[in-house]
This record gives sequence, C-alpha cells and structure tokens, in this order.
Amino acid sequence: MKQLQVEADHPYSVHIGAGAFDLFADAYRSLLDAADQIVVIADERVAELHLSYLLDFLTDWDVRILTIPAGESAKSVETFMSCHSFLLSENCSRDSLLLAFGGGATGDVAGFVASTFMRGIPFIQLPTTILAHDSAVGGKTAINHELGKNMIGTFYQPKAVLYDSKLLSTLPPGEVRSGMAEVIKHAFISNEKWLEDLLAIRDFSSLTEEDLNHHLEKGIAVKAAIVEEDEFESGVRKYLNFGHTLAHALEGHLGYGKLTHGEAVVLGMSYALLLSEHSKLDKFISWSVANGYPLQLLGEIHFDALLPYMKKDKKSSKGQLNFVLLKQTGKPFIEKIEVQRASAAYEKLVLQIGEVI
Repeated sequence: MKQLQVEADHPYSVHIGAGAFDLFADAYRSLLDAADQIVVIADERVAELHLSYLLDFLTDWDVRILTIPAGESAKSVETFMSCHSFLLSENCSRDSLLLAFGGGATGDVAGFVASTFMRGIPFIQLPTTILAHDSAVGGKTAINHELGKNMIGTFYQPKAVLYDSKLLSTLPPGEVRSGMAEVIKHAFISNEKWLEDLLAIRDFSSLTEEDLNHHLEKGIAVKAAIVEEDEFESGVRKYLNFGHTLAHALEGHLGYGKLTHGEAVVLGMSYALLLSEHSKLDKFISWSVANGYPLQLLGEIHFDALLPYMKKDKKSSKGQLNFVLLKQTGKPFIEKIEVQRASAAYEKLVLQIGEVI
C-alpha cells in the first residue's frame, strides 16, 4: 500500500491500495474510539455496491448510515441541510466523526457538512472513484448553486484519505472516463513523460489495477505538492483548474450531472490547449475521441450560452475571463482573455473537432 503525506495546515496521510480500510483498526483506531458518534455519509449507488464491505471493517464501533443521491445532484442545498438534520437527530456533537463514502460529489458535500456542523467536526475521505483522487485531496468542499458550480463551500482538510483500490473494479466505463480526465490534467501541468504515457492509452479497459494505482499515486502526488504550497488557492493552486473554466460553464449550462465532470474537463482542456497554442492539441483530441469523450457537444452549444457562466468563474474578476493556459507541459500560467478572442477560439476548436470526428 502506498502512503503520501499532505503537509497542509493540518497534515494528513493519503493511503492508496487494496486493504486501505484495515487502517481503521490500526492507525486510526484512536480517532474512531474518541468519537461519540460515527456517521457514514454514503452515495446511494456506492452504498448498494460496497457498504457491506466498508462495514466489515467497522464492526468495533456503532456506526450510523445516511445515504445521499449519487453524483452531482447530491451537491445541493437540500442535501446539505438533510445531512445536518440527520446529524442533529442522531445527537451528534463536536466529538462526532464523519466518513465520506463515495465519489467526488459525496466527498464535497460531506466535507462541507463536516466543516459547518457545530463549526467543524473531523471527517475521513473514503473515495470510491478515480475522479475522487483529485477531489478527496486538498480540502476543498462545496455544493453547487444554479448560477455556478462549487460556489458555496469551504477549505477544510480531512483527517485522512483511505483510497481502497478494490472498489474501483466495479466502476462503469463512464466513471473511468471521467476520472482519467483529472489524471491526465495532472500530467499536463506537471510531467511530459507521464503525459506521453497517458496519451498512448487508447482503451481504459486495458489498464490493470497496478497501472491504475501507479497513475493515481502520481496524480495525488502532484496535487499534494501544490496544496502544500498554496492551501487556500491564492496562487499556484489555481493551476489545478486547468480546463475547468469552460468545463464548469458546460456543466452549469447543461444542468449538473448531465455531463460527467471529467468529460466536461476534457472539453475544457481542449479549449485551453487551443488558447495556449500547445503542441499536443491534435494528439489530445485524437486521444479524447479514441476514449469516447463527447467532443461533439461543443458544436451543439453556442459560445454565448456559456459566457455568463465563465464570467462567474472563481478565477475571473470584474467580468474578465481568466484561463489557466499551458504553452509548455508542466508550465501553467493564468492569462486574461478578451471575450472576442475567446469566442473566436471556441469556433476554431469546433471546426477542428469536426474535421476529426
């Protein structure tokens, strides 16, 4: 099992590999023993598949279970408040502990609940998707607003991240595709050789568990290093949003959950690579098509429909569009882009994709 340390304001470890949940009875026993209540907030789909597996590692404790909707639909004010109501009805206190069991959306909302219940209680991230290798690390928690993604939230670090790779074997192809988008994002902003290795993958089903763990470890290491340097996103942490300005606009326009986050990020990275005049754009488009990402969607959505969402992006200010760009792999930067240039680039990308598909 691999262990990585995140040196945030409150340092914690990320454990990756089969059997990570054994650590409940070992490294984290004192944390669980100290809790007056332990509550698992679980994605309803993940609960159906894996809750019994998780509970087998928690037999030494009395555990309460709350299931929430799967995917982005969980990141709502209604779900957030229902979690608080459940904690209050179960007589939870500042000495209680939350376990966030599910994908990135579950971790986001459960982390936000943990950060706000009685002004903050401890929680552990138990990610069950590839995509969550990104969201479970770094302490960003949030729910969505109809006018923007992740607009309501906090920075709040978990006590630990236990990433049991056994759970990834049941992921449907769409979830694998979504997760690998964030993996390749980390490669783009960090490492040319790793990026080339990922671009050579034309069928995600060919990845072994060992291969996947290797890529997840590298992705988490990239994120951990950036979080250590800039925990509260005042500088370099913004580079982790490579591809996300357009991605969040697409998710907001289409309705959260209609397009997976990773699929949106791939479309957003294509756009950012074109704005950057990056040499890997053609190869990335080819990789995206081979692996089933819906690039054709850009041709069905007018730029003007996405512009209001991009103007509300957290990196933007005074209505200007700020993008994370990448002229060279591993060297991201932020640039203000005029609306006219952004619109022209969008149309150019649509034409380029049309020539490939």
